[in-house]
Amino acid sequence: MSDRPVTPLLDTIQSPADIRKLSKSQLPQLSDELRQEMISAVSVTGGHLGAGLGVVELTVAIHHVFNTPDDILIWDVGHQAYPHKIVTGRRDRIRTLRQGGGLSGFTKRSESEYDPFGAAHSSTSISAALGFAVANKLSGSPGRAIAVIGDGAMSAGMAYEAMNNAQAAGSRLIVILNDNDMSIAPPVGGLSHYLARLVSSGKYLGVRDFARKVFRRMPRPVESVARKAEEYARGMATGGTLFEELGFYYVGPVDGHDVEGLVEILENVRDAHEGPILVHAVTKKGKGYAPAEESADKYHGVVKFDVVSGKQDKGPGGGPPAYTAVFADALVAEARRDDKVVAITAAMPSGTGLDRFEREFPDRTFDVGIAEQHAVTFAAGLAAQGYRPFCAIYSTFLQRAYDQLVHDVAIQNLPVRFAMDRAGLVGADGCTHAGAFDLAYLCTLPNMVVMAAADEVELTHMVHTMALHDSGPIAVRYPRGNGRGLEMPAQPERLAIGKGRIVKEGKKVAILSLGTRLEEAERAAALLEAKGLSTTVADMRFAKPLDEELIRKLLTSHEVAVTVEEGAVGGFGAHVLTLASDEGLIDAGLKLRTMRLPDIFQDHDAPMKQYDEAGLNAPHIVETVLKALRRNDVGIDADAGAIA
Repeated sequence: MSDRPVTPLLDTIQSPADIRKLSKSQLPQLSDELRQEMISAVSVTGGHLGAGLGVVELTVAIHHVFNTPDDILIWDVGHQAYPHKIVTGRRDRIRTLRQGGGLSGFTKRSESEYDPFGAAHSSTSISAALGFAVANKLSGSPGRAIAVIGDGAMSAGMAYEAMNNAQAAGSRLIVILNDNDMSIAPPVGGLSHYLARLVSSGKYLGVRDFARKVFRRMPRPVESVARKAEEYARGMATGGTLFEELGFYYVGPVDGHDVEGLVEILENVRDAHEGPILVHAVTKKGKGYAPAEESADKYHGVVKFDVVSGKQDKGPGGGPPAYTAVFADALVAEARRDDKVVAITAAMPSGTGLDRFEREFPDRTFDVGIAEQHAVTFAAGLAAQGYRPFCAIYSTFLQRAYDQLVHDVAIQNLPVRFAMDRAGLVGADGCTHAGAFDLAYLCTLPNMVVMAAADEVELTHMVHTMALHDSGPIAVRYPRGNGRGLEMPAQPERLAIGKGRIVKEGKKVAILSLGTRLEEAERAAALLEAKGLSTTVADMRFAKPLDEELIRKLLTSHEVAVTVEEGAVGGFGAHVLTLASDEGLIDAGLKLRTMRLPDIFQDHDAPMKQYDEAGLNAPHIVETVLKALRRNDVGIDADAGAIA
């Protein structure tokens, strides 16, 4: 790690008001210092790097021109807002980014008045900014609303729904399209390639080629003029036709790293009296840091790294494989066996492991862009035609397609396979990315089969089971992070639908575990055994359909039963309670307790601290059992993770 950079001009900036006091000629220096400060901070904390580096000049120019926070500034997704945080009074805490009790990795309303709208999921900025702009219009407030949205986020339909409605805001709405030709993965689909097609059209190419011939041998200052003329010609040739059809006055493309030029353009836009305006700024993801420029996808999100070499500190390596990699390898194996297996992702090929699948089966891999709703219905169409689609989407992002899950998949009982990565708590990414709700929102749906992998071996079996399941939709959830280091099977097994397994036999206490809290359930059982309480541990495997036979047996043959899951209320435990209630088991004096995520949005923190806060570690399971038995010989040692 390197020392902090020397930043004499940035040191004078306590708020955007200080940026507005600077001359335009000072802004390039401020941008350079801001970029170095961000690189230094993220090298210590880890986090999203490339996106923020690409918007440094935009950040400086916007805060110089507009009267934030009275003028509302909304960053789409929010992972590009680190420079914004530094210049809005949070520089002294920037090295707490994504740490427990520190700054969020995204924009957050409770963190600063300069974060008027929280964002961590894509493509919401224009809708939110439209709401602010119309509210200002209705109240007579002079404030404007500025949305900064990336070209990848523009692949989502919600952005266009908002733009279609934007006339209601008039000139109070300004959209800045941050076109870096790279979201997390390269943008895909017709809309994301629209601008590229236009700027390569015959009209534009003819102007460009003519300019090249005229200025090829001119002195360097004239070459610079030629480049600016080319940019102007590009804007003349394209005209932003799509955006103008949606009612926006289009400006661009403009150089998103020419901070002085940006200021002039944004001043004109600020003072315009037309309707809503879109400024098309071309930027480079990772700008100003060579490793990030050369490998934008790998430097989208980073762990701690050395500033000089760019080498990321990924630990000693050689440990258990990540669940994402286990899923990817299992799916590749299924695709080799069955040419009807296809894979779908929503702009997250590397995040879901489908980049591995794509290398071997490029014609059977479909990245639909940031369009989860489309991904699910597209998968439904494939399934209706006899293919076996695996729709690999983070649990938190699958929420965006719930209507499609219900109407296009479940009602029609189509065999779409859902692989829900990052299920459960996710550490530094916090509540916006936690996969807390999938059990609750999937287990309510008729025809749905829902599995939760307890470890990497179980995940392999479940992928195989999904591939062979043609009688309706089926889903598997698995966490962020690495497996347990278990020996992988030579061949996967096909699991019986709705059947769990006994991991350990006992007589007095039954722990019904769903998913990756199984290891903690086994630890809890050992601690209970040490207290003379014979304990059964069951890996239930299925949240739906429930293994009713096994549940009845456990509830009627043990004095205490505890369900454990890494999901919100309304999931596995709630369905076990319903079964027990329907069959009168609770009336018979059963001591049944459910353990789940608390009914709060948990802030970002180290995973083990999050589990302690949630009460889902072994000591908490033991405490729950002993309280049910009205035994008081328990104390939780949070540091040692043991029972006193």
